[in-house]
Amino acid sequence: MTDLWVERTGVRRYTGRSSRGAEVLVGSEDVEGVFTPGELMKIALAACSGMSSDSPLRRRLGDDYAATIRVSGPADREQERYPLLEESLEVDLSGLSDDEVARLLTVVERAIDQVCTVGRTLKSGTKVTFETKDVGRA
Repeated sequence: MTDLWVERTGVRRYTGRSSRGAEVLVGSEDVEGVFTPGELMKIALAACSGMSSDSPLRRRLGDDYAATIRVSGPADREQERYPLLEESLEVDLSGLSDDEVARLLTVVERAIDQVCTVGRTLKSGTKVTFETKDVGRA
């Protein structure tokens, strides 16, 4: 399993890291060049949907099809949560008939519903635990 962690690099600024060598800059909206945690959650959702739909789209459109998945949803600052996240898959289906498009979209939506772990987690909710460890005491 990949280890994940964030390290504080400044005021409301962190670097997310993985044991596979990946890095992502995280911070508040007023910090340039970083993603907010909420933006990362939205990107994770869009990437998960893209990866989940990759096989059916690739089978029908070819290995080099182009796709963009946009994701949006404003935060409810009173409750500090995102009540609605909206995704939109942008892909060229002009080479398919209306029936082929309808069948492909059904397969794509089914694939996302069945194997997108991020989307399934957000839709069902999850238990989150938190603890503080004092690393300064022996």
